[in-house]
Amino acid sequence: MIPRILFASIAAMPMLLPGVETGAVEPLSTPELAEHCAHYPEEPEGEDAIFCVRYVQGFIDGAVATDERVTLNVVAEYEKKETYSQRAIRIRSPSRRLSHFGSTVYAEFCLGAPVPLKEVVEHVVNDLMNRKVLDEQLLARDAVYAVLRRDYPCEMDDDE
Repeated sequence: MIPRILFASIAAMPMLLPGVETGAVEPLSTPELAEHCAHYPEEPEGEDAIFCVRYVQGFIDGAVATDERVTLNVVAEYEKKETYSQRAIRIRSPSRRLSHFGSTVYAEFCLGAPVPLKEVVEHVVNDLMNRKVLDEQLLARDAVYAVLRRDYPCEMDDDE
C-alpha cells in the first residue's frame, strides 16, 4: 500500500510545479529589429542598441560558422567519391575565391580584412531607417543578409 501512495505522490509532483510554456522559436521580423536599431544612433550603449548590435554580430557569426561547416562537408564529400585524377586536379588548382575571401564567399558577402562591427551595424541601421515601408513579412535575417550582400560583395581584383 505504501509503495502505491509513494508512486502516486511522485507521479503527481509535476502537476504541482508551475507550468513552463515551451514553443517554437519565432523568427524576428524586420520591423522588430528596426525598433531596436532605431535607438543605435542616439544611444549606442543602450539596451535596444546592444540588441541590434548583437543580432547583426550573431548573424555574421552564424554565417561564418555555417559556411565553414558546409565547406568542410563539401571537401569531405569530394574526397570520398573523387578519382585519383580528379583529386590531383583539385589539389593543383585550389579555389582562389575561398582562399582570398574566406568561407563567407558562399554566403555571397565578403568582409575580407576585418571590418569593424560598428561599420557593419551602421550599414544595417541606415538601411532599416531609410526604408519607407517595413514589410511585416520580411524577416530580420533577410534584411541583414541583403545589406551584407549589397554593401560587402565578393569582388576579385583584376590581377587574380
